[in-house]
Amino acid sequence: MKKTLLSILLIGSVSLSAQTGTSKITVHADQGKNVINKEIYGQFAEHLGTCIYGGIWVGENSPIPNTKGYRNDVLNALKELHIPVLRWPGGCFADEYHWTDGIGPREKRPKMVNNNWGGVIEDNSFGTNEFFNLCEMLGCEPYLSGNVGSGTVEELAKWVEYITSEGDSPMARLRRQNGRDKAWKLKYLGVGNESWGCGGNMTPDYYSDLYRRYSTYCREYDGNKLFKIASGASDYDYKWTETLMNNVGDRMQGVSLHYYTCKGWNGSKGSATKFNKDEYLWTMHKCLEIEDVVKKHIAIMDKHDPQHKVGLMVDEWGTWWDQEPGVKSALYQQNSLRDAFVAALTLNVFNKYTERVKMTNIAQVVNVLQAMILTNDSKMVLTPTYHVFNMYKVHMGATNLPLDIQCDSLSSNDKKFASVSASASRDAKGLIHITLANVNPDKEQKITIDLSNTKVTKVTGTILTAKTIDAYNTFENPNVVAPAPFKDVKTSKTGLTITIPAKAIVALEVL
Repeated sequence: MKKTLLSILLIGSVSLSAQTGTSKITVHADQGKNVINKEIYGQFAEHLGTCIYGGIWVGENSPIPNTKGYRNDVLNALKELHIPVLRWPGGCFADEYHWTDGIGPREKRPKMVNNNWGGVIEDNSFGTNEFFNLCEMLGCEPYLSGNVGSGTVEELAKWVEYITSEGDSPMARLRRQNGRDKAWKLKYLGVGNESWGCGGNMTPDYYSDLYRRYSTYCREYDGNKLFKIASGASDYDYKWTETLMNNVGDRMQGVSLHYYTCKGWNGSKGSATKFNKDEYLWTMHKCLEIEDVVKKHIAIMDKHDPQHKVGLMVDEWGTWWDQEPGVKSALYQQNSLRDAFVAALTLNVFNKYTERVKMTNIAQVVNVLQAMILTNDSKMVLTPTYHVFNMYKVHMGATNLPLDIQCDSLSSNDKKFASVSASASRDAKGLIHITLANVNPDKEQKITIDLSNTKVTKVTGTILTAKTIDAYNTFENPNVVAPAPFKDVKTSKTGLTITIPAKAIVALEVL
């Protein structure tokens, strides 16, 4: 393998040593300059399977304990994550969604067929008011995905007015008739979704013109400032990004990117829980390829936008496996320790490129793909991915600290990648947080951490691991993969020495 390709695949500046199980991380604690955008830890909720209905929303009359129709257990679990932003209503669903169907008395809202996801009947009982009220309850920014595929300019313009106008405008009056006097704040507006595919099968040139037209009529009302996001590329489609940067430029504040850790789009994607070591290693290599993808899109953006006016928004990412056998809910998949590693490694990459990466949204928040939470009627379970987000949330809004890693290598199909991934940051209180993943499924890692002469007075840690890489939580056994205190840390004048078990993720707080 060429050295240039190898360097792309590894986190930080990585050199490979023999398979000794020893590693060294140098954290440049005196060189931090870029704040890790909290929106990197964003979530995504689509009208798909039981993500909304049964996952978030059960209605006020449900026997499942709820607050104004939102199930309490899920609400409390999401509050714990300090979710910064929530994307809605899709996904592919967004470009067939007509927002006026989802307002007014619920019993009078028209039903529709969800053509993208199983042809099920959508009753529109969860609409604009319900979504924005949820965001207020969670304390997060709403990210609205607008309908460009089958909608009109007028429709999207009026939706923005309905949400944000404080005056005596027609849509503001309609909102008040529906029980909401004060306008909501809307920061993030997506102008279409996957316009190259389910959002209209468009060419990048055609979509560029549509973006310019649609975004023009999305007005800013009464002090509300819109951060407009263009429908960007799917993983390796660099031409799409090139075209948008050339044709749209800084008329957009962000351009999206979608990247799934997936075996392919035809045939079986593989089981979420039944896999061998080779499949596990393939998954680790595949998820780390996102660094190469992000770097290439950033290079295109830098060429057209050296001042970084346009952000890269990876607003769909995560694992995509076969739907769980025997479960009718579309795209419902279990979530194992393997998925937790995908989350940890990917978030470490996003933290590194925070100068350009302004938001990411894992797909999806409840019951769909790489979910934080799974529900079944009144039961709820937290997934290993949830625990990673909870361990990593300390990075939100902190200053990224550059780091170098020297470690062993692993391989998949003769392609090498680092056995250790890491990220470090310093928060407003001066605390340093380090998140590490020992990807090796068999060997523990003794890791020396150099903190650039930072004086260490106290270290606390949390570890996430399990007996096997395919371990997962169930409603009957919810703590098979659960965080625990990590104490195998020794301090020195120059930093730390830790020993991480095989297949383990660790978060450290250094005072």
